[in-house]
Amino acid sequence: MFSLRQSLRHFCHINSSTHQTKRHLASAAARIPRAKPISPCFGAEVDGVDWSRPLAPEVVREIIQLQNRWGVLVFRQTGLDDASHVAYSKNFGALETAHAMNKPRRASLPQLYDAGNLGPDDRIIPQFSRAWWHTKGNGLWHTDSSFHQHRSSYSALRAVELPPAGGQTKYADMRAAYLGLPDDIKGRIENLVMEHWIWHSRKLAAPQEFDKPTDEEKATLPPAYHKLVQVAPDGMNKTLYIASHARRIIGLTDRESTSLIKALLDHAQQPQYQITVKWKNVGDLVQWDNRCTMHRATAFQDQKNRRDMRRTTTHDHGPAAFGVKNQLSADDIDIRVGGKIDISASPTPETQTQEQILRM
Repeated sequence: MFSLRQSLRHFCHINSSTHQTKRHLASAAARIPRAKPISPCFGAEVDGVDWSRPLAPEVVREIIQLQNRWGVLVFRQTGLDDASHVAYSKNFGALETAHAMNKPRRASLPQLYDAGNLGPDDRIIPQFSRAWWHTKGNGLWHTDSSFHQHRSSYSALRAVELPPAGGQTKYADMRAAYLGLPDDIKGRIENLVMEHWIWHSRKLAAPQEFDKPTDEEKATLPPAYHKLVQVAPDGMNKTLYIASHARRIIGLTDRESTSLIKALLDHAQQPQYQITVKWKNVGDLVQWDNRCTMHRATAFQDQKNRRDMRRTTTHDHGPAAFGVKNQLSADDIDIRVGGKIDISASPTPETQTQEQILRM
């Protein structure tokens, strides 16, 4: 049986070998994107994409391979506008129509989600307004659209206007987080189903405002149900599908459910699984795969500085795209998790940080 150190090395090696083989076979006629790793196994800055014209099919295939390997891709100074941003994202599948949530739409196209701090009048959203409180959920670790029954694959976030400081984005590799779990915990959570609800994460971020979402809010965005352990898009690794939207685990008591969700989130938020992407220029675009990552925004002076960020979100078209039904029999759910679940790291070689392991 692999140790954690061997597993992480194997994970990086397999992804690298598969990618290099397919890259070698790509057509030399097109400009093929090149990746510069941010960390040994997670996140990469990509150049070599010609943003001035539609992408050739082999370039799209190469980006997908890079996405499968690195999880998070950073493209600098793309020069994309709203229309070309949407056109780019359509290369990867049908796009979600963005919900306005608790602020009126200001993006020019329905496929663009407004992730900034500006209102429909193009002014900074007033502090303590309901729309302002809603943005606080962006600071929690989350997975875009896990609260939809038809979940998402890629998110592509573009910088239109940046604050002078802060407002960066952190990402967590949920494939590595799954690898880092003890084997007995992996066995216990294998068949668990989670309920994801947008209003749960909003309540966590702003309980004074979202303690009781309105009937309209609840009807517009009801809960969704997805398996906790998923197969990653590369088809070779497993991943945790969990985030702050995760309200409860089907079949567990409230106490068991809350305890396990907290333990898993605490585990996945450890520094060895994280990278931070710094937004440097207008036109920077970061694309990540929601099926194997979590992310969160860092704080900035949101009453003093403007931050205009626009995102497309691609529907997942894989085998787990529509999750599971909310009406499940006892035979469909593994409810053998009980008591306190402790997955905290102990000072043994099996639980060293990914960075330490990869230096050995």
